[in-house]
Amino acid sequence: MKFLPTNIADVYILEPEVYGDNRGYFMETFREVYFRREGIDVRFVQDNSSLSGKGTIRGLHYQAGDAVQAKLMMVSRGVILDVAVDLRQRSNTYGKHVSVLLSEDNHRQLYIPEGFAHGFAVLSHEAVIHYKCSRYYDPERERGLRWNDPYLGIDWMVTDPVLSEKDRIQPLFNELRPGDLF
Repeated sequence: MKFLPTNIADVYILEPEVYGDNRGYFMETFREVYFRREGIDVRFVQDNSSLSGKGTIRGLHYQAGDAVQAKLMMVSRGVILDVAVDLRQRSNTYGKHVSVLLSEDNHRQLYIPEGFAHGFAVLSHEAVIHYKCSRYYDPERERGLRWNDPYLGIDWMVTDPVLSEKDRIQPLFNELRPGDLF
């Protein structure tokens, strides 16, 4: 598995080795020793899966305090634009974002460390997303960031997005409380 750096330190695009033949393909999607080799000490405790239709944007979400999560994102069907926003106040890339196309065809994954807001946009007819989390979901610690904040300048590659009511009213970046940052 290759770990490709992004424009933000500690966020990686992962490219697994895919072995294909006339039956289909096989690939490893996670092996702890590969992460340790890259200096990433993460323990995943929860796996999630979601199905979303074309034009859906989910995010930008994160968990604060002692519920902060690292995530490993992958797509088993469809295409998404996956986005991570750096909320680490001491980081040189604080307030910047990474966006990566993940698809069933490119088999790429995105590793997002603790301290980031995360979201994705569905670019195909529908998409099935699987992801690992390093801490359990805690509704009391759930936080969010407005998907279309002009300060962030994210090109979601979607017109007329399908959004939850919660995602429509999340705070802007400059409205985040210091206690909700990292």
